[in-house]
Amino acid sequence: MGSLHKFSVILLMLCFATLGSAQYVKYKDPKQPVSVRVKDLLGRMTLAEKIGQMTQIERENATAEQIAKYFIGSVLSGGGSVPAPQASAQAWASMVNEMQKGALSTRLGIPMIYGIDAVHGHNNVYKATIFPHNVGLGATRDPDLVKRIGEATALEVRATGIPYVFAPCVAVCRDPRWGRCYESYSEDPKVVQSLTTLISGLQGDVPSNDVGRPYVGGSKKVAACAKHYVGDGGTVKGINENNTIIDTHGLLTIHMPPYYNSIIRGVSTVMVSYSSWNGVKMHANHHLITDFLKNKLRFRGFVISDWQGIDRITSPPHKNYSYSIEAGIGAGIDMIMVPYTYTEFIDDLTEQVNNKIIPMSRIDDAVYRILRVKFTMGLFESPFADSSLADELGKQEHRELAREAVRKSLVLLKNGKSSYSPVLPLPKKAGKILVAGSHADDLGRQCGGWTITWQGQPGNNITAGTTILSAIKATVDPSTTVVYSENPDSSVVTGDKYDYAIVVVGEPPYAEGFGDNLNLTIPEPGPTVIQTVCKSIKCVVVLISGRPLVVEPYIGGIDAFVAAWLPGTEGQGVADVLFGDYGFTGKLSRTWFKSVDQLPMNVGDAHYDPLFPFGYGLTTQAHSS
Repeated sequence: MGSLHKFSVILLMLCFATLGSAQYVKYKDPKQPVSVRVKDLLGRMTLAEKIGQMTQIERENATAEQIAKYFIGSVLSGGGSVPAPQASAQAWASMVNEMQKGALSTRLGIPMIYGIDAVHGHNNVYKATIFPHNVGLGATRDPDLVKRIGEATALEVRATGIPYVFAPCVAVCRDPRWGRCYESYSEDPKVVQSLTTLISGLQGDVPSNDVGRPYVGGSKKVAACAKHYVGDGGTVKGINENNTIIDTHGLLTIHMPPYYNSIIRGVSTVMVSYSSWNGVKMHANHHLITDFLKNKLRFRGFVISDWQGIDRITSPPHKNYSYSIEAGIGAGIDMIMVPYTYTEFIDDLTEQVNNKIIPMSRIDDAVYRILRVKFTMGLFESPFADSSLADELGKQEHRELAREAVRKSLVLLKNGKSSYSPVLPLPKKAGKILVAGSHADDLGRQCGGWTITWQGQPGNNITAGTTILSAIKATVDPSTTVVYSENPDSSVVTGDKYDYAIVVVGEPPYAEGFGDNLNLTIPEPGPTVIQTVCKSIKCVVVLISGRPLVVEPYIGGIDAFVAAWLPGTEGQGVADVLFGDYGFTGKLSRTWFKSVDQLPMNVGDAHYDPLFPFGYGLTTQAHSS
């Protein structure tokens, strides 16, 4: 009996040992190096689980059940895709958490990564701080300011339980006729390169021994995305998603440089551009995605498509989806933003791998990269929202930061009909002043596109913020009478004695191709308001726009002219500088053309004859208080 008993004990011990090793799973151990965890997990995955990781689906059709059933690796909100109108931070977090439960319920429990456009603050979310669009930030020439905006944006995004943003746009816009030009910091790649500090703000500073590897510094930071690779800002006539015709030297010296800096800063992901380079769709460009970005630049994060990006390889889109999958995945794209017909994508890709059309090595490269980012950012250890961050959304300190950014982004292009009689800064104490124009009292217009909805919308009830008119009223002396007339006729203008007028006009909100514009004139009644008011009253014109517009016909009759770009929710920053609490410091990050016939015209061109050159901007001194 003794030897039998001993045998039972050994058997029992063997059972416990096996149980123990079943419980210890290498990829779940945060003490293991990321590469060890990735290899261990990848080795356990079925083809279905791998393809699930490569699939990003839209929030609208992402239930916990579907995420679990198809092993979905990522979910996104498209522009304006929200859990409910005016949803709170808590409502967002609970939606993301429910989806995450679905991902974690699967055999391997790989967390899904939720992504969203946060391109000037957390712009889809009600009451988030909306910062100036990139064109304005370019005029600040202030990399530290942009980094701080990244830090604040990361906190506001994490407040809603989201760990990944599709920002920054590092396009070098070479033609203001492009509807996305306001998403570009500058026509000069050096300015764009200098403002990739946004990535370090969003993700944290990459440790010196990890330079060039994807990096996210914990649960108060988010994974970033440099976009749109590459040449998105160089298309013919600025037509969105069109063809960038340029030689290799031009591509590498104008459009590529911001990606070098993004990779050094440890950017986690790179999004591919809808556009083509010399007729080849970027979503099908193996040379630039695999040979150059992954192999030559040694980018170690994952490459993501744009929204239905592989569908648009063909014309019309989705015409030959199996070809689109073969070309897009074959080119080196790792995660596909499907976003709706994901079962078709999964079935088709599965078939192509089974039929050896796409090699398993390509699938493994994609999944390895996706898992590397998820492990690096701590998503396995902290897959759920941190409810203690809810109060970061729209926080007062962030609004103060946005206000500072507005002040620094304003560019003073004219100050007085002669340099001996400057108009700005304006006196706070005056008898009566006129404020006019469509953009003076309109939060939606001053925020622009990508605000609450994809295209943005006019009006003052879209979110919380301060209009320029409210800011003016809060800044002038209590004894000063402020008269507001959106579109005054000459009787209003001449019927009263005004000390001066502030005219605020500009573009309506727009995004992407809806903003493509071949004439770039100030929309009516803007020019009429300028002429009616400035003919009779000393006037300051403040232009709210995503790009330079045609102003040469009116500039002679204007006393002072300010480019305010798309300042966002904190309109008080405009009044801060108009009334001299702070000086003007902004410098043009784009060339201001005289006429659209000159376009494209960029700094350094042989035929350079601008109305205001790149880098121009008058300064004023702050009033000493």
